[in-house]
Amino acid sequence: MPELPEVETVRRGLAPAMEGVVIAQADVNRPDLRWPFPANMAARLTGKKVERLRRRSKYILADLDSDETLLIHLGMSGRMLISGDPSNPRLAEHMPGQFVHDHPPAQKHDHVVFHMANGARITFNDPRRFGAMDLMATATAANHKLLTVLGPEPLGNDFHEKHLIHAFKNKNSPVKSVLLDQRIVSGLGNIYVCEALFRAKIHPARKAGKVSAPRVARLVPIIRDVLSDAIEAGGSSLRDFRQADGELGYFQHSFDVYGREGDPCRTPDCPGVIRRIVQSGRSSFYCAQCQR
Repeated sequence: MPELPEVETVRRGLAPAMEGVVIAQADVNRPDLRWPFPANMAARLTGKKVERLRRRSKYILADLDSDETLLIHLGMSGRMLISGDPSNPRLAEHMPGQFVHDHPPAQKHDHVVFHMANGARITFNDPRRFGAMDLMATATAANHKLLTVLGPEPLGNDFHEKHLIHAFKNKNSPVKSVLLDQRIVSGLGNIYVCEALFRAKIHPARKAGKVSAPRVARLVPIIRDVLSDAIEAGGSSLRDFRQADGELGYFQHSFDVYGREGDPCRTPDCPGVIRRIVQSGRSSFYCAQCQR
């Protein structure tokens, strides 16, 4: 499932085509994805301007001039694809040229399509249908059932040393499990927790309450750096993920541990190799020499 960097990459790719632009027509081609679509979704979106495109955790939020907000979750295989006529001057005004492609033929799993007034077409394609969309009042969007349970954003001001030290205190759960708890910090997933723990030299199975406060404090800037590096690289393209312009992300080439079982550790002069263990049904990758 796409993690925070992938979702942020998609948001940034969509922004030039959608922000400040009217949805001339919205097509909803089935009644549901993971859950049923909201009532009259196509009609409620058609003719509305996207005032702002933002992200909360792994969700994209489109604030509309109707005082409603569209929530988009990509799920495991969802993709938001941009297409359009490169010769259309209205489209060129709103979008960098590298994001523009001719409209491809409709595909079987094109479940929701946004025809933008600038000539762009935004297609939500999801073969496995684990994605989701919902509409809610913008003023109370933070109280949506999927958003109200979320902890602070790891790149925001509310994620700081005191918060994480308090969250780890007296916890008997593995440190990796605590970092994956969306109530403690939102948006982190398996890949980037593995990478952050490697940089922090913390073993993923160590009990969170046994990690010293200074080491927990150092995790905060490390987590920020790992996510920022991934966003800068365009997100990771694993399995079905694609950027909004159809290009792949490249951060997977920079993984230090994830997916590298049996490979040598990249820490200079470290004789260790990357190992894999399973925690709560998920693979954890680490260096037993570096991480304690």
